[in-house]
Amino acid sequence: MIAAAIHGFLLSFSLILPLGAQNVFIFNQGAHSKHLSGVLAAILAASLSDTFLICLAVGGVSVLLLTFPWLVTSLLIAGILFLAFIGWTIWNDSSAQKSQKTEQLSAKQQVLFALSVSLLNPHAILDTIGVIGTNAAHYQGVNQWLFALACISVSWVWFFGLAFAGNLTGKAANKGPLMQLINKISALMIWGVAIYLCWKLVNS
Repeated sequence: MIAAAIHGFLLSFSLILPLGAQNVFIFNQGAHSKHLSGVLAAILAASLSDTFLICLAVGGVSVLLLTFPWLVTSLLIAGILFLAFIGWTIWNDSSAQKSQKTEQLSAKQQVLFALSVSLLNPHAILDTIGVIGTNAAHYQGVNQWLFALACISVSWVWFFGLAFAGNLTGKAANKGPLMQLINKISALMIWGVAIYLCWKLVNS
């Protein structure tokens, strides 16, 4: 039992650590919020999305990706376009040019955006359903769900921690030019993921 939980924790942590679209969005919202409570909607939406995907993965949905390769190709193409658009949106965020703290997204906007970068992001889907689902197949019964619970706990702790780090960064960088720089770096990171997906598509 302990081995399954440790396996899930380490695997999930290694998958969530790279700064993808999900992480960039949560960090940015933390940086643009005056208080951590202001980004709670985004944190909950991202965490619940990961929980949903992990449960699907452990439930065996990953078999679909292995059975129908065209699904992976379709996800990659959609993801490249999606991430290119998200990067463009963040790069051109004019609100960051203001000298005051940038305007916070509403709770509804946070939820919709978090759901989009979580459930419409093939990088997250392939990692969660493909990698976690494949590893979960090594376990059965209670061990399998302990593995899943460990993976889920990493997502929740990580997103809360990332928003907190973003909030601290935002308070230290409350001047427009520095917030602009954060946005530019965030956009470049997202475009980097899109380029990586292009590479995977060409070599698949």
